Amino acid sequence: MPYRKGVTTIQLTPQTRDKLKDLGKKGESYEQIILKLLKPAKK
Repeated sequence: MPYRKGVTTIQLTPQTRDKLKDLGKKGESYEQIILKLLKPAKK
């Protein structure tokens, strides 16, 4: 993956990655899924 300014990489186990994927909708990025999950935590 080429370096993109302002983008980081986090390490996840394949199991955690799959759980995130299951929580998302088709075409939704991991970024979008994580942001959706963080919304209730901000309140």
